[in-house]
Amino acid sequence: MLDPAFVTGAPNWIDLGTPDLDAATTFYNGLFGWELVPGGPETGGYGMYQLRGSTVAGVMTVPEDQGKPAWSVYFRTPDADATARTVEQAGGRAMFPPMDVLDYGRMGGFTDSTGAYFGVWQPGTNTGLGMIMEPGALVWSELYTPDVPAAAAFFHTVFGWRTEAMTYPSGSYTTISPADGESADSAFGGIVPLDGSPAQTAAGPHWLPYFAVDDADATASGAERLGGRVTMEATDVPEVGRIATFTDPAGAAFAVIKPAPM
Repeated sequence: MLDPAFVTGAPNWIDLGTPDLDAATTFYNGLFGWELVPGGPETGGYGMYQLRGSTVAGVMTVPEDQGKPAWSVYFRTPDADATARTVEQAGGRAMFPPMDVLDYGRMGGFTDSTGAYFGVWQPGTNTGLGMIMEPGALVWSELYTPDVPAAAAFFHTVFGWRTEAMTYPSGSYTTISPADGESADSAFGGIVPLDGSPAQTAAGPHWLPYFAVDDADATASGAERLGGRVTMEATDVPEVGRIATFTDPAGAAFAVIKPAPM
């Protein structure tokens, strides 16, 4: 699972791009209890969502003509520039090259060889999210891709990820672990065939963040009441937990999970 030490190649940041910051904040405050800490002029208006005083995500206004509403997942790198070169060598593409974010760190945005967007974060004074693995915080990430082997090979080249095919009654699932992960417990996400999930197919290749919750069914009801849309009703996954997927009022996709007892 996610490690608060944020080893190289593991998710260490997420953010939301949305056309209506006020509407997004109302939705996520009602759903998870997140509070917005607005960004100043020096950050271009980039703000933070916090829960009980700890940062759980970043957020920024993205006009509709500049990009569709979406959640983005960032992975830790000790050298964003070196990672950018490896991405291009592996068949990916830079959407924006690495740049300094004040003294907080250095970031870059890319698409992988199958077209899914992801980011990298080289820590400075900001080492990563302040809360993970708790209700209302990031707990898992999934890549939806048209070519699972190609995506696995790409990210193995870029980050050294280890992948393992897990077999369940409903089929197989490819888990992702950092290069130095030694067991299934070190997995922080999965790779899923894009055509295997009707709820995600229309979005094209993308990363889907999962937030932990105490009650997936109540969260689904809350999301609808707040103007979101349930794209997959709460469903039990044996030995994993109860999950549901959504889009927020602007259309950004995310998921929740009530983890199964350990």
